[in-house]
Amino acid sequence: MLVRLIYASRAASSDASEATESILAQSRAHNPASGITGILCHGGGIFLQALEGGRAQVNELYGHIQRDTRHKDVVLLSYEEINERSFGGWTMGLVNLAKLNPSIVLKYCERPELDPYAISGKVALALLLELMATASIMGRA
Repeated sequence: MLVRLIYASRAASSDASEATESILAQSRAHNPASGITGILCHGGGIFLQALEGGRAQVNELYGHIQRDTRHKDVVLLSYEEINERSFGGWTMGLVNLAKLNPSIVLKYCERPELDPYAISGKVALALLLELMATASIMGRA
C-alpha cells in the first residue's frame, strides 16, 4: 500500500544549507532501496517535505526524521493512502524556496513567504504539485 506523508520542520542549525545538502545526499543514497520518492523544499531555515512509498518504509523514515538532530519543530501536515505517486520521478527532488516566484507562494499562503506551519496538508500538496508542474524542482536524481 502506498502512502504520502507531508511534514514541516525547522533547521536545528543556523547553517541550514549544510543541513539541506546532508539531508538531500542521505535521501538520494538511501531512498531508492526503500522505494521512497519525494520532494524537499528549503529556505529561510524551514523544510517542507513530501515522502511517498510503502506505509512501513515511510513510517520508519518519518520516525527517523523526528529523531534527526538536523530538524526541530517537526510537524505532520498530511498522511494519506494514495493510488499512485505524484513525485515518483525523484528519489528526492529539491526546491529552493528563496528562488520561487512570490506569486506562486502567495497563491497558497497569506503572505508571499512560505510558512508551512500556517497551511493545511491539502494546501501544501497543491503547492508542491504546482512547483512540479512549473519545473521549480531541481535534480531528478
